[in-house]
Amino acid sequence: MENDERNTTAAGQAERLRQLEYIRSVRKINDAYAAETGKKRKFYSLAMGCQMNGHDSEKLEGMLTEMGYEQTQTETEADFIIYNTCCIRENAELKVYGKLGALKHYKETQNPNAVIALCGCMTQQPTVLETLRKKYPHVDIVFGTFNLYKLPELTLTRMESGETVYDIWQEQKEIVEDVPSLRGHAYKASVNIMYGCDNFCSYCIVPYVRGRERSRTPEDILAEVRKLAADGVKEIMLLGQNVNSYGKKLEKPATFAGLLRQINEVEGIERVRFMTSHPKDLSDELIQAMAECDKVCKYLHLPVQSGSSEILRRMNRRYTRESYLELVRKVRAAMPGITLSTDIIVGFPGETEEDFQETLDVIRQARYSTAFTFLYSPRTGTPAAEMENQIPEDIAKERFNRMLDVLNPIVHEVHEEQVGNILEVFVEKISRQDSGIVSGRADNNMLVHFPGASECIGQTIPVRIVENKTFYLIGERV
Repeated sequence: MENDERNTTAAGQAERLRQLEYIRSVRKINDAYAAETGKKRKFYSLAMGCQMNGHDSEKLEGMLTEMGYEQTQTETEADFIIYNTCCIRENAELKVYGKLGALKHYKETQNPNAVIALCGCMTQQPTVLETLRKKYPHVDIVFGTFNLYKLPELTLTRMESGETVYDIWQEQKEIVEDVPSLRGHAYKASVNIMYGCDNFCSYCIVPYVRGRERSRTPEDILAEVRKLAADGVKEIMLLGQNVNSYGKKLEKPATFAGLLRQINEVEGIERVRFMTSHPKDLSDELIQAMAECDKVCKYLHLPVQSGSSEILRRMNRRYTRESYLELVRKVRAAMPGITLSTDIIVGFPGETEEDFQETLDVIRQARYSTAFTFLYSPRTGTPAAEMENQIPEDIAKERFNRMLDVLNPIVHEVHEEQVGNILEVFVEKISRQDSGIVSGRADNNMLVHFPGASECIGQTIPVRIVENKTFYLIGERV
C-alpha cells in the first residue's frame, strides 16, 4: 500500500506536468489571438454549492488565467464560460439549465465562438449527461469531479478539434495537486485534506458523484499550508465532506486531531478553520485538540439534520438525538463560549409532528449561532427518494416556517451575548455598501462590520461589539 501511495503521488506529479504543457499550448494560441486582435480572450467562472466547489473553482480560474484568459464578472463579455455545478438540490440543477438556455441565445447572436464548459457534481449523473446531449448541444466541454485538473487538455482538444468534448470518470485515478490557483483572498485560503464520502446518508447524492473517501497525506497537506503561509496567508480553511474521518485509509493512519496539532505549529498561520464535521466521528481526541490548539477557531459546524432519532435512523446518520446532545455538552465543557452552527432538513420522508418537535427541542438545547436550513428535496438515485410517506409540500413549508420562528430568536440571543465584548476580528473585505466600513469574522465565526479602510484587510483587529443585527454584529475599533 505504501508503494501504491508513492506511485499515486508520482502519477499525480506526472499528470500535473502534462497539464502544464497543455497550459503552455493554449497560452500560445491565446497570445497569438491577442496580438492579432488587440484584445485578450476573457473567461467567466461561476461556482455553485459548497465550499469545496468554491475551492475547486479557484483552481479552474487559476488554470484559465495561466492559459491566457482574463477574468470578467459579466457572462456576456466572456469567450470562455465555465459553471462548476452542484446537485444537492433540484433547484441547483434547474438554475444551471436556465443559464444554459440563455447562453444558447448568446452564442447564436453575440459570440458564436464562445466556449461553454460544465463540470462538477451535476455532470456525474447519467440522466444529466443524457439531457445535455439532447437539449443543450451548444455546451462545448463537459467533465466531472474527478478530473478538474484536465481543463487545459480539454480546452486544447476543443480548440483543435472544434468538437464537443465529454470526459466523465466514475472514480478517482490520481490526485493532482499544486495546479495554478486564483485565490479569492490574499490572506485566507482553503486546503483540501480529503475527497469523497463514505457515509451514504439516505438523502445525499454526494458519495455517488464525488466517490469514496480519499485522504491526502499529512506531509502533502503541511507542505501546502507552509507554502500558503510563505505567500502571506494567515487563515486556513481545511475542507472535506467529513473531516473527522480524515486519515483512516492512509497506509500510515492519521487522525484529524493530529493534523490540527501539526498545522497549529506552522509559522505565519494565525487561524485554522474546518468543515464539515460529522457527529458520528467527532472524537474526544478531536475536542481536546480543538481546545488546546490556540490557532484553531472556537467554532464548530456540526450538522444535526434532524432532532429525531427515528428520522436520523432513516437518514442513515448513525447517531441519535441523545448522542448528538452529549457531543454538544462535551464541546461546550471543553471550550466555554464556543459557537455552534448546523444543518437542518425539514420534511424528510416519514417525519411526524412529534419528530419535528424533537428537532425544535434540539435547536433550543444546542443554541446555534447560525443554521443552514433546508426543505427536504428528493434526489433521484438516493434511497430517500424511494421512501414511503413523502411529506406534502404544504406541511413541510408550514413546519419550516415554525422552525425559523424558534431558530431566529435564538440566533439573535446568541449574538446579543456578544454586545459589549471585545472580539478579535480577521478583516476580509471592504463593504460594498459603504467604503468606510470593513467586514470580517471573529474567532467564533460571527460576521462583524466596523469602520475601517483597505489597510485593515488581512489584519486581526480588536473590536468592541456595540450592536446586534441578529445575523451580524456592528463594532468599533478598540
